[in-house]
Amino acid sequence: MVDIPGPTLDDDTAAYLRRHGVRSVCLFRKNVESETQLSGLCADLRAVMGEHALIALDHEGGAILRPLFWPFAPGAMSLGAAGDEALTTDVSAALARQLRSVGINWNFAPVLDVNVNPANPVIGERAFGAEVELVTRMGRAALVGHDRAGVAACVKHFPGHGDTSLDSHLALPRVDKPREDLEAGEFAPFRDLLPVTPAVMTAHIIYPALDPARPATLSRAVLTGLLREEWAYDGVIVTDSMGMKAIDDHYGRGEAGVMALQAGADLVMALGRREAQEATLDAIQAALDSGALDAAQMRASVHRLEILAARYPAQADDTLDPQADAALLESAWARGLSAYRQPVAPAPGSRVLLVAQAKVPRENVSEASVDARTLADDLRGVYDVHLHAFEDPAHLDWNALRAHGLPVILATTSRHRHAALRGVRPDLHLALYNPYAALDVDAPALVTYGFQPEARRAALRWLSGDLSATGTLPFPA
Repeated sequence: MVDIPGPTLDDDTAAYLRRHGVRSVCLFRKNVESETQLSGLCADLRAVMGEHALIALDHEGGAILRPLFWPFAPGAMSLGAAGDEALTTDVSAALARQLRSVGINWNFAPVLDVNVNPANPVIGERAFGAEVELVTRMGRAALVGHDRAGVAACVKHFPGHGDTSLDSHLALPRVDKPREDLEAGEFAPFRDLLPVTPAVMTAHIIYPALDPARPATLSRAVLTGLLREEWAYDGVIVTDSMGMKAIDDHYGRGEAGVMALQAGADLVMALGRREAQEATLDAIQAALDSGALDAAQMRASVHRLEILAARYPAQADDTLDPQADAALLESAWARGLSAYRQPVAPAPGSRVLLVAQAKVPRENVSEASVDARTLADDLRGVYDVHLHAFEDPAHLDWNALRAHGLPVILATTSRHRHAALRGVRPDLHLALYNPYAALDVDAPALVTYGFQPEARRAALRWLSGDLSATGTLPFPA
């Protein structure tokens, strides 16, 4: 699996895909401009890659959405807070319909990580919660929704990314737990849902209880010994991006690609610059020629991928209208809204001081968050808003802010949990991105699990007194 440079399939890239027999592509924000453009790109990709084409992207909901022109779906933790399997199935089906409408047939979702580490820098609200039972229940519902709508789901990040303090995009994490703890915790949702799981994505994490030397992506003990043999899984295994530093900083691209296939992966995600992709492709071909890769094993992998593509063809369904799900998704955001420490909204029409980060850029896997001016404009539908926009929360003078004599509303709009905000005491905290920020700020909080327009409208309805926060924080508080 490779990625491509831009929003169209140019002649050079098409020739490259044909030359190497590539039949799977992962799309990113750089490949997406409009609904019509995306549908055309997918049609062109299928024409080049053939009937067994797999066109994938990360379309989890929340902050992990590449197309920004469809109604926004809530992320996993918002659905976990609502706690309703039927709602999760409906939202997941809506996400899948969005993709199928343009010809994308593979969604790298849902996340089955059990987020037991509040300091996790990359999972957080992308998980359904911190309890195995909740994650398993909601994960099953999400898988049902995808299948119902005709798009292949891919659970991730096997065997679990929920108890790390490092982001595998940037470093190589370790999970130092005994096997029995892993079986009861991280492993459980993956193991229990394998019978209804079309595909599994691997984690670039070392689990010493299984393999003290290699991350799961490159470990035969994990992918073949545990997943294939012990758990008898015969669906597709795909690696996470091999361009992530957890792999790229420790192994050569070609070497890592071969190691992943030797470990038991069916598909290597060789993303990034063309030279890195070709290094992977060349190394795999050389390993096949030398016998370092077992030809029968590779044929079995190709067969699994063809079964997946045949079951979920990459054909656009122009009878689907993603806008038809707008009301469902709006309601779903409202269902997840959660109260922490019994927050009370200032009286509508009163003057308030809004403290918010001026701009929050795109953060690694996530799209850019809402800026302070947009948020202030939103709140002006309820209040007379005085805005204090900051660049760095470490430079906030809370005594000076209090001196205004106004109710202070702090909005946190970043995935990053700022140490400078620990213990501060606004009158109300709007946790509009990372829900764990509610644990840092010493104030009652309304938790939305997202910054998208639908999430902000739910918050405005609560501030206006038109909506109750009926969700439950799906982690210890």
